[in-house]
Amino acid sequence: MLLKVAALALVLCVITGSQADVRTDKVVGAFWDYVSQLHSSTKDTVEQIQQSDISKQLNVLIQDNMKSVNLYAGELQSQLIPFAKQIHDQMTQDSEKLREQIQQELEKLRVKISPYADEVHKQVSKNLEELQLKLTPYAEELKSQLEKNTNTISQQLRSVVEEMDAKIRENAGNLQESLAPYSVKLQNQIDESVDQLRKQLNPYTDEVRDKIGHQVQKLRESLSPYAEEMQESLAKQIESMEFQMRKSVEQVDTQIKEFTEQLKNQLSPYADELKVKLQENAMDAKQTLEPYLTEISQQMDQKIAEFKVSITPYGEALNKGLVQRVEDMKQKFGKYTVTVQDQMEYLEKDIREKFSDFINKGITTEN
Repeated sequence: MLLKVAALALVLCVITGSQADVRTDKVVGAFWDYVSQLHSSTKDTVEQIQQSDISKQLNVLIQDNMKSVNLYAGELQSQLIPFAKQIHDQMTQDSEKLREQIQQELEKLRVKISPYADEVHKQVSKNLEELQLKLTPYAEELKSQLEKNTNTISQQLRSVVEEMDAKIRENAGNLQESLAPYSVKLQNQIDESVDQLRKQLNPYTDEVRDKIGHQVQKLRESLSPYAEEMQESLAKQIESMEFQMRKSVEQVDTQIKEFTEQLKNQLSPYADELKVKLQENAMDAKQTLEPYLTEISQQMDQKIAEFKVSITPYGEALNKGLVQRVEDMKQKFGKYTVTVQDQMEYLEKDIREKFSDFINKGITTEN
């Protein structure tokens, strides 16, 4: 089941992409999610997946779901199966060999660093402190932006409701006719306000990316004087750390987009419901609408408050996670036992790049 879900996700990503711009990152992400789930599963589950015929299942899924899609026809489709199986085998069958390889590389690096251990640890610790100091304000900034922007959304939606309430109190002319445009106005305000919220939160992650790039470059420069023979191994550790840090920022970016889209989906039904209410019996419209408007205003405020509560922890968690990445790298310069996570991260960047190149090459060929 795990394999089928992951493979289907991959196929659906490809199909979606073929209808517009191909989102290679989503295709790669779908396959990597499968690999990650495989390694986090129980032993029995892993054995069950390993015994399954990945080639056959992927092929069936592709054939069933891509009959009307020409993008991956022919050569690319025939290459996708063995390529996916190759990665699958590498991750599932060579696990112990990979662990030993990583352990040996880290041990060699530790030996090479040992004459400069104090200096290297000092430079990494300094970089760690600087990164922590630079990132701390951004968690507060995200919290502040959320407070400000969610209050703005609440006020903007409330103003639409207050306009309607004023119309009801005036009770001038045909009440239904005068209120009819407000369901559309409320929906437009929801769309505009939530889209604006998403745009205002984007600079937060952009600034964090800039800080990561700047701090990682400083770390490279500070370690460059030490032992030329260890520079390649050291660069690999730094590169892996930076990749995972940037991935963490991308995940927060994705969460912000998903939560804002979810907020829009939660607020939009109020506009639809309002439209129905405004079409009901005009005789008691005033009596029914006044309490109803108060109710939906409170409910929309509640949805916005829940959104704020959901997003706020991500800023602090991101900062802690980024700082921990530097700390983890420092630990690897000493006595260290390789974990399953290390094995995954060791291959992730390389596999993602290869898979991305493979997909893009196929797209170029087919086009």
